[in-house]
Amino acid sequence: MRAEKRSAAGNSVLAALFITALKIFVGITTGSLGILSEAAHSGLDLIAALLTYFSVGVSDKPADADHQYGHGKVENFSAFVETGLLLITCAWIIYEAAHRLFFRRVEIEPSTAAFAVMLLSMGIDWWRSRALGKIANKYDSQALEADALHFSTDVWSAGVVVVGLLLVLAGRTYHVDWLRDSDPIAALFVAGVVISVSWRLARRTVDALLDAAPPGVRSQIQDAVGRLEGVLEVDRIRIRRAGNRYFADLTVGLARTVTFQRSGQLAAAVSEAVHRILPDADVTVQSLPRAQRSENIFDRIRAVATHRNLNVHDISVQDFGGRLHVEQHIELDERMSLKDAHDQVTELEADMRRDVPEIHDILTHIESEPATIEKPEEVFRDAHLEQRLRSAAAQFPEILDIHDFSIKRVRGHLYISCHCTLSDDLSLARVHDIQTELETRFKHDAPELFRVLIHPEPSTDNRR
Repeated sequence: MRAEKRSAAGNSVLAALFITALKIFVGITTGSLGILSEAAHSGLDLIAALLTYFSVGVSDKPADADHQYGHGKVENFSAFVETGLLLITCAWIIYEAAHRLFFRRVEIEPSTAAFAVMLLSMGIDWWRSRALGKIANKYDSQALEADALHFSTDVWSAGVVVVGLLLVLAGRTYHVDWLRDSDPIAALFVAGVVISVSWRLARRTVDALLDAAPPGVRSQIQDAVGRLEGVLEVDRIRIRRAGNRYFADLTVGLARTVTFQRSGQLAAAVSEAVHRILPDADVTVQSLPRAQRSENIFDRIRAVATHRNLNVHDISVQDFGGRLHVEQHIELDERMSLKDAHDQVTELEADMRRDVPEIHDILTHIESEPATIEKPEEVFRDAHLEQRLRSAAAQFPEILDIHDFSIKRVRGHLYISCHCTLSDDLSLARVHDIQTELETRFKHDAPELFRVLIHPEPSTDNRR
């Protein structure tokens, strides 16, 4: 890409140099202000082409420690300088045209060389404009687009100059004195075209330098992101452009109960939505926790725990005449001391009472969160123990089958796990109750058990 852009810019420099030299020579020999104004215009195009040539070489450099957004603004600055040079040229053309119209008449010699140079110039400008425009569109280069715009306006302005020279020649042939003013009038028309082009270019380059968002793009992004499931609000959107690349920073509101992983998934979805509008944009997404109107008391309790990077489970809420009593389980690092763990839980309960004022009191069961990998001392089968446990499970009519027993000895304690088949349509709450009751029965019938893990399975799963 860089080589292709520099090649296009380099060819523009050579074309501008050739055209400028020819126009200056013919303008001086004929005395035509129109041709001289075109020479000045082409001279600035030469400077602009040189600026473009160097700017595209710098703008495509990758970002570094001092330029985290890359060097793309060099292209925008180059286009801004080109605009200033064009306006200076227009001021000189207008001044000289007015002077020739009202104060000093200059005789024009519309020679064959003048017509030949202008027609040749138009052909070269047309060819360069198309070539530059193709590369500019391919790589979204504002500097090359400005160069292409210059060459395309040169085609029309050169055509106006040719018409002016033809009118001067006609006035001299048919002795029509007022037609001799056609040359400075044509120069004024050229200045008008250049001012119009410069104004449009100036607005775009200033917008780019001031980080103005493209018209309508912010609204499109807000609509696209706002429709994503899981995004509660779009708090802020900022868009800036550096060279041919856009940078988009978004802040979105997500439910405060979402997990970190879900937050990452939603951020990726937001980026994809932005890329559908700005395909090559560099997107940064920041998420903010927000409370949902649909939150129930369990969600609010979990949200307070999540805010402290803690995880509570087995939450139970009882209503005693409008006074809510909460029981919950929490896992903390097994290496933590009881004092530190209790202090942390006390702070958590205080936060919950403050954020959920309906709560009257809280009882938290503290569990140790494993931080080490256990190595079983032995794994074995015990037919007698399994039979005792099957007999205990048979007392639960909802249990259709119990199988896949695994017995392990870990740190001198007996661990047992098994699979339990239940009806497909049982509610998860009832399944949990059955598991709890069965675990209690197992430990009652086999007191040597230290830990019991029961895995529930639907009946259809066991028929496969």
